[in-house]
Amino acid sequence: MSDVRVFLVDDHPLYRSGLRAMTERTAGLCCVGEASSGEDALTLLATTSCDVVLMDLRMPGMGGVEATRRIAAGAGAPAVLVLTMVEDDEAVLAALRAGARGYVLKGADTAELSAAVSVVAHGGLAVGTAAAAGLVARLDGERGAAEPFPELTDQERRVLGLLAAGRSTAGIATELSLSSKTVRNYLSSTYAKLAVTDRFAAIARAREHGLGR
Repeated sequence: MSDVRVFLVDDHPLYRSGLRAMTERTAGLCCVGEASSGEDALTLLATTSCDVVLMDLRMPGMGGVEATRRIAAGAGAPAVLVLTMVEDDEAVLAALRAGARGYVLKGADTAELSAAVSVVAHGGLAVGTAAAAGLVARLDGERGAAEPFPELTDQERRVLGLLAAGRSTAGIATELSLSSKTVRNYLSSTYAKLAVTDRFAAIARAREHGLGR
């Protein structure tokens, strides 16, 4: 089985030198080129065949996210594995949205980094342990914010949101194309699930969780 061909993009010569040494001593990997900026990487990759690009994020000129986007957009593009000091959930998401196949922090050891290179080279997605922890927490938070009352059905949540926004029963019925009786049934089931006794308590609970604003 042939070695995974790695191309290095980082503006720090000493760090690139360390990465090159790592690839040379790691079985199954080989370094086929390197660049100190996003612009140089795009130019050199036009004539260099590789399987994985190890991409820093913060570099003078074109940053790693934009370079990743341009590399990933090409036909037969190599996998981009971001390797950076930036421990930020927004940076992880931006890189993945740009087309990166992985995100590993520079504090990762050789075993974690080489494993991530292998995973992305074979079509997988690799997010390093430290970056993954923050990303999972962020996504969990977003899911929690999107559905403040998971015990409610989607329609009950819509009805509650409109109630919290000041709509009357008739107004909710008109907006959702329901009968007033059906809306009252939804409100009754919602009150029971939220353990409240009337619309005023339901509105207070809903607004506490961001509905109706």
